[in-house]
Amino acid sequence: MTKAKERAENTCPLVYQCRLPLSTHTVNHLAGLLRHHLKAIRSRWRILPPGRIAVIVLAVLRHDQRLADMPGGNDVSESTVRRWRDELIGLLAAQAPRLDRALRKVAKPGGEVVLIDGTLIRTQRRTGRADRRNYSGKHHSHGLHFLALTDEKGRLIWMSAARPGRTHDNTAAHHDHILTHLRAASLGALADLGFRGLDNDILDPVIVTGHTAGRTHKLTPGEKEANRVLAVGRAPVEHGFAHLKNWRILIKLRANPARVPNCSALCSS
Repeated sequence: MTKAKERAENTCPLVYQCRLPLSTHTVNHLAGLLRHHLKAIRSRWRILPPGRIAVIVLAVLRHDQRLADMPGGNDVSESTVRRWRDELIGLLAAQAPRLDRALRKVAKPGGEVVLIDGTLIRTQRRTGRADRRNYSGKHHSHGLHFLALTDEKGRLIWMSAARPGRTHDNTAAHHDHILTHLRAASLGALADLGFRGLDNDILDPVIVTGHTAGRTHKLTPGEKEANRVLAVGRAPVEHGFAHLKNWRILIKLRANPARVPNCSALCSS
């Protein structure tokens, strides 16, 4: 049996088009970051212009297009697309706001409350002990833990760096000194029961977490009503996470978890 390397007659690679649901401002912003970066490193040549590179990378991030599928329609190699993706994610990471500055920006126009919550972005399961820490017993899945703050309308204002999936919300908040930064900005926060014990100040609490029932304690009607009001107030933070995961690359990361510390930078784009 012989193996023919030529394509059959009248055949060619199939390329399809799809709409990228992003504004021109987003594309121009990313292209501008790349232009300034190329100027800073004195790189005079790329196989495609910055605007086209930005569109390709945004397609990878927004639609989770596989890197092996992108080169065919753009006359570049898979490794080139991967290098562009990592380069632009790094540039976005440098633009991500610091926690203290993000809180001051909320407090300056008269804001009083932020919403705080944690989320798990799933990753592929990998062999070896190093990946065991990425297993979340709560979600029964491997992933990376992120802590996020939104304003009262659910607009994302800050997101933490990636942590192993087994990290508890309270632990992540302690590492990021959330309580200290909230007090410094004179802001309060609404949180779920996963943050109980983070703020033990009974007289002047900064973080409100609601009430929980126990074996010997049933919730009173007043406590149930307080939990209901808190749940209504916290609803926008869930909408913020849903909006963030419109970037389909964040639904399940196929990259090596050890190389994904900057994926939180997507929230700044």
